[in-house]
Parts: sequence; C-alpha cells; structure tokens
Amino acid sequence: MSKKFYIVAVIFLFALNVYCWKEVFILSDNKNLKVYFLDVGQGDSAFIKTPENHQIMIDGGPNSKALLHIARLMPYFDRSLDLIILTHPDADHLDGFISILQKYRVNYIVWTGVKKTTGDYQKWLSLLEQQKKMGSHIIIAKENQTIKAGRLLIKTLYPLESVEGEDPRQVNETSIIFHLFFGKTAFLFTGDIGAKTEEKVIDNNVSLASDILKVPHHGSKYSSSEPFLEKIHPTFAVISVGKDNRYGHPTPEVLQRLKKFDINILRTDELGTIEIKTDGKNFLIQ
Repeated sequence: MSKKFYIVAVIFLFALNVYCWKEVFILSDNKNLKVYFLDVGQGDSAFIKTPENHQIMIDGGPNSKALLHIARLMPYFDRSLDLIILTHPDADHLDGFISILQKYRVNYIVWTGVKKTTGDYQKWLSLLEQQKKMGSHIIIAKENQTIKAGRLLIKTLYPLESVEGEDPRQVNETSIIFHLFFGKTAFLFTGDIGAKTEEKVIDNNVSLASDILKVPHHGSKYSSSEPFLEKIHPTFAVISVGKDNRYGHPTPEVLQRLKKFDINILRTDELGTIEIKTDGKNFLIQ
C-alpha cells in the first residue's frame, strides 16, 4: 500500500507542478496585447484583445469568416465588443460586420460616414440604428481623435477633416488611418489608401514611425509608395490578402519596395491568421 501511495503522490505532485507552471504562463500572458490579422480571404479584418480584456475589431472582411474567428477567440458566452472601426465601407471591409452586428452588441463604433448605394451599406446603416437603440456610441472619425482602452492608445491620423455625408468617387481614399500604441510598440493601420492619400499624410508632418504596418490596399501597386514606407520604417509588414485573388495582390512592385527597405513580409494568404503579441517592448509573431 505504501508503494502505491508513493506512486500516486508522485503523479499528483507532477500534475500539480505542470498546473502551477501553466498558471504562471497564463498570468504572464495577461500582460500582453494580442493583435490578430484574420485570414478572411480578399479583404481586411483584425481582432485585438487588451490585457484588460477589451475586445476590438478593425474592419469585418468580405464575408462571415471574421465571425467564425472571433467566436473562437472570445468566450462562447460573450456577445459584446468594446469597439469596432470600419476604415471605409467597401464590401471587402464592411460585409463581415453585417453578421457580427447581428449577433454582438458593440459599445463604440467608429467610421467615416461616407455614402454608398449598395445593399450591404443600407444594412449597415440599419444595424447602426439598432446598435444605437441598445446604447452604442457612434463616432465619426477625423484627425487627432484618441481612444484609450487600458494601456492601449488609438490615435487617428486621417481623414484630416470629417467626410460624413460625402459621396466620394474613390472611397478608398477616405479610409481611416490610425496608430495603435501599446507601450513602446506601434502598429499603423491604413485601410485601402493609395499614394495620393499617403502623400497628404506625409505632408501633414505627423510621425508615422511604426513597428508593424498593415499594408494599404492588400498590396496594390498604387499604394505603399517609397516615401510612405521610408517615413514608417516598420520592422514587419502585414498583407491581408486572398489566395490567388483576381487583382494580383500583393503586386510584385509592392513586394519589391518592401524588400528594398528590409521589411519582413507577413501574408495571410500564405500564413493564415497572424497573431502578434507584445508586452509593449518586445513582440512575438505566431
């Protein structure tokens, strides 16, 4: 009996040791910001979780794939998001939010308010009204707005002034551009802007320096100009793009420019969902 007791005790202590180390790693992980660039095909969507458990989405992608991703990344009983940002209302950024807003209550919704005539845009407007009735705050983006979520700071750089109610010929050029700061680590989100808007942002004489760049417009040759990349000087560039897409994104021209500046390239069509964890000083990419 004593021998059996000894074996059981050893097994118990080993299991307890493993559990304790697991708890240590979990506690340590809770100090990190987690940014997921979601694999949604030819579109953009990112999910952010702060150490204080704020849950944020940047764009919704072109379909319901983002909904499936966040269902995996969030507790199954949780049906609320703290903040969503729609950089611009083109289908490859907007449509995924339709299914998300039908299932999740959102505390804050940031977008530009520009006009479109598509069916999904009308659904978006209807869902915004429903969210407002549930207490959501709708914010129209413009330069120098700041949002704090625990240690996370979001600061908008563009549009330079409100474009609410406008019907632009090029909706891409109205995309919200913003910095995401966590400690000394900086992310730059750029929507689908082109070189014309990149030049405006550069001329505005604001700091664009960032560790991680979300590459504009899925790697279109009309974006990611050399002056823009030089001002940002990122270590990593994330390209959200669909495999074998009909646009040829990312284009050879953009890949060549990124390599010229020794920027490490991460692509969702090759790697799937890309998770970046940071404690504010260092970051880990999975």
